[in-house]
Amino acid sequence: MTTIGVEEEYLLLDPVTGLPVPVADKVRSQAGPGRLAGDQEVHSELLQAQVEVATPVCGSLEEVGGHLLRLRHAVEEAAEAHGCRIGACGTPPLRHGHPVAVTDRARYRALRAQAPQLVAEQLVNGMHVHVGVPSRDTAVEVLNRIRVWLPTLTALSANSPLWDGHDTGFASWRTVIFGRWPVSGMPPRFADLADHDRRVRTLLDSGLVADTGQLYWHARLSARYPTVEVRCFDVQLRPDDAVMITGLVRALVETVLAEAAAGAPPLDCDQELLQAAMWHAARHGLSSTLVDPGGRQRRAGEMLYELLRYVAPVLEASGDDRQVTALVHRLLQRGTGADRQRAALAEGGLPGVVDMVTARSMP
Repeated sequence: MTTIGVEEEYLLLDPVTGLPVPVADKVRSQAGPGRLAGDQEVHSELLQAQVEVATPVCGSLEEVGGHLLRLRHAVEEAAEAHGCRIGACGTPPLRHGHPVAVTDRARYRALRAQAPQLVAEQLVNGMHVHVGVPSRDTAVEVLNRIRVWLPTLTALSANSPLWDGHDTGFASWRTVIFGRWPVSGMPPRFADLADHDRRVRTLLDSGLVADTGQLYWHARLSARYPTVEVRCFDVQLRPDDAVMITGLVRALVETVLAEAAAGAPPLDCDQELLQAAMWHAARHGLSSTLVDPGGRQRRAGEMLYELLRYVAPVLEASGDDRQVTALVHRLLQRGTGADRQRAALAEGGLPGVVDMVTARSMP
C-alpha cells in the first residue's frame, strides 16, 4: 500500500475575542515531546500565532485519523494551558491592528525583510498530504497528471471565507492570499524530471526564491521525502474530513501512476485555464460550478462524483471506498467548512464562528 502522511496548521485564538494569540513557542514546547505528541511532530510556523503538526508515515487512513486526533488533542491541551484554543480554519475570523510576531528563525526573518506586508497577512493555515512515489521521475509524471483535479480538491476543502471580521465572498480566501508569492498557484507542466530540476535551479539561481520551501505550488515534489506533496487544501474543521481528503489524494496519485505505467495519455488543460479554474474554485467552493479536465463548467457536486468515479477502482482495491464515499456524501449534505462558517456567522455572529472553529476535535 502506498504510504501517506499529513501536515496540518492551526491558528492559536483567544476563545472570547477570536483574535490570534502569539504563544506558538510555548504551545509547541508544551505539546511535544510528551504524553500525546512525540519529538518532531509539533512545529512552529511563520507567525507566532500558528502551530503545525505532522503525522508519522502511515499505511492506512485509520492510522492517519488516529494520529491527527492525537496531535490535535496534544496541541489543544497545550494551547488551553496558555489561555487560548486552536482554530481549525484557513484564515482567522479577526486580526489585530498590528502584525503578529514572526517566529525567530533566519528563514522567516528573511521572508519578513523581503515582503513585510505579505508576511503580516500570512495568517493562513493549510493541510498538506504527502503520498509516497517510486522515484522522482514518476513524481513529475504525477504532478503533470493531477493538475487538472486540483481545483476540485481545493473546492471541497474550502474553509476560509472570513477575513477581518467579514465575509470575503471567497470560500477559500487562503488560496488567494497564498497566490501573491512569486512562485505559487498551479504547478506548471514539466517535460520530464530534467526539465523540472532545470527550472527549479533557475529560480534558485535567480535569487527570487531562497530555497525550495518557497516554491508555493499547489502540488510539488517534496524536498525532504520521497513523496509528492499536495498542498492546495485549507485546514479542515474535523479530522475525519482531513482523512477523506487524504484518501482521495492517495487514490488519485495511485490512479495516475497506473495510467502512466500503462502509457495512457494524461488529461491536460492549458495553464491559464487551470489558473482561472483554481480562482473559480476558491471563489465558490462547492456552491456553484467547477471546471472539468476538458475545460467545461459543470456543477460542483457532479465534478466531485466524477473524481470519485475516476479513483473508484483504487479506493475499492485499498478497502477505503466505503469510508471515503460516505464522507464525501456527508460533505455534500452538510457543506464545506466555508459553508459552515458562514452559517455560524449568520446565526451567532463572529462569536458563533469562533466557538465553532475552536471546538474540541471530534472524530
